[in-house]
Amino acid sequence: MPLISRNLKQFLILTCASIFMMGCQIESQPKSDLDQIRERGVLRVGTLNNQLSFYIGPDGPAGLDYELAREFANELGVQLEMKPAYRISSLYPALDNGEIDIIAAGLSQSQERIQRFRAGPAYYYVSQQLVYKPGTWRPRNLEQLLNNQDKLIEENEGQAILRIISDSHFNKTLAAIQNEHENFQYEVDSNADVNDLLKQVSQGDLRFTVADSVEVSLSQRIYPELALAFELTEDQPISWFIRRSEDESLYALMIEFFGNQKQSGNLATLEEKYIGHIGTFDYVDTRAFIRALDSTLPKWAPLFEKYSGEFDWRLIAALGYQESHWNPTAKSPTGVRGMMMLTLPTAKSVGVTNRLDPEQSIRGGAEYLRRMVARVPDSIPEHEKIWFALASYNVGFGHMMDARRLTRAQGGNPDAWADVKDRLPLLRQKKYYSQTRYGYARGDEARNYVENIRRYYQTIIGHVEQQSRNQSEGGLKISSSSPTRTRLV
Repeated sequence: MPLISRNLKQFLILTCASIFMMGCQIESQPKSDLDQIRERGVLRVGTLNNQLSFYIGPDGPAGLDYELAREFANELGVQLEMKPAYRISSLYPALDNGEIDIIAAGLSQSQERIQRFRAGPAYYYVSQQLVYKPGTWRPRNLEQLLNNQDKLIEENEGQAILRIISDSHFNKTLAAIQNEHENFQYEVDSNADVNDLLKQVSQGDLRFTVADSVEVSLSQRIYPELALAFELTEDQPISWFIRRSEDESLYALMIEFFGNQKQSGNLATLEEKYIGHIGTFDYVDTRAFIRALDSTLPKWAPLFEKYSGEFDWRLIAALGYQESHWNPTAKSPTGVRGMMMLTLPTAKSVGVTNRLDPEQSIRGGAEYLRRMVARVPDSIPEHEKIWFALASYNVGFGHMMDARRLTRAQGGNPDAWADVKDRLPLLRQKKYYSQTRYGYARGDEARNYVENIRRYYQTIIGHVEQQSRNQSEGGLKISSSSPTRTRLV
């Protein structure tokens, strides 16, 4: 018995030691990127502060990359911490040093970035565009630019006519051109972002710059003195980036996430929300609108703010500009009049006794829109209800519902503005309106009406942000060493 006891004791000691050592081994194994994020309880996302990726809107943080990052953080079960940077170059060392987990900033899959980081799935595409100011000489292609470069530089008193931002994929494109054409010249500005250079071109301080197609379209709403000279590249994929390592955990989940976002339709909805309205650009109208932002809007802004209620006052202001160009005595041959161009029955329904009184008109227009929103079916996503309501404001609620029925009959999504706006013009065609409940309608005008308001609204937001930026000595500057953090629950 003593021998058995000794053997048993030794066995137990060895077993415990083995378990302890195994436990130490398990503890000493490095945790995956995904495990570290979940243990930390925060997903840190590096981004750029602009109209597309991330900005602070009237209802708080907004932006295409922000909303996608928020959804991704929710799937991980952690908080989201956005770390906006002033320049792209600030994001790379932050990712290398482990200060952020992901770069989500609308960056293309350039060769250099793919070699340095791991790219996620593409979620939209852009081309690189050479931008100039209308009224100055426009090269139609690269050959024309190269053939006239010396002359332009001479006219520019020896200064470079083309400048781009540093650490961008534009550098690779232009360097390749320079390799083939030794006399080709351009400058790289390490102290500017794309917005700075686009502004310089619009003001005539710089002949040309290069920007992504979506960036150009958005910037034209703020700087109408911008135009496309020609495209330097074909469409290029945009994606998120993470560190390169043998650890596949975060990458695998990101692949799955974007697949689900695409399959569910949420990705298409977000793209429609942020860039669905930028397809057309009217130079004359946009230029007039920019002038009105400084000359006319300040007079009426207090009334738009006073009566906007739950709406962003800038949206109500955009609606007012679409209706009357902020003319309080506007009239039309069809009997609508005033700042918000109310019909007599509509005015009476919202308690407006004098349609030419700007305060009454703005109050009445906001109230009528509020009623339209309340009638929009709850199956429509909350952030898209306003577009359906604005279409109803213009063409009538019944016709808007007819367009939704047509959309469903044709296999589209009647709850998605991107699908319904394409069916609104069909209400002009007898083939379609003869099958509807409310008949003929100028649906194409309703679609343009809503898309115009969306563009005006985006321009007002961008104009206000630009004014704030001009007053803050170059805007929001964030380095990787001392980032400004926006933590969201």
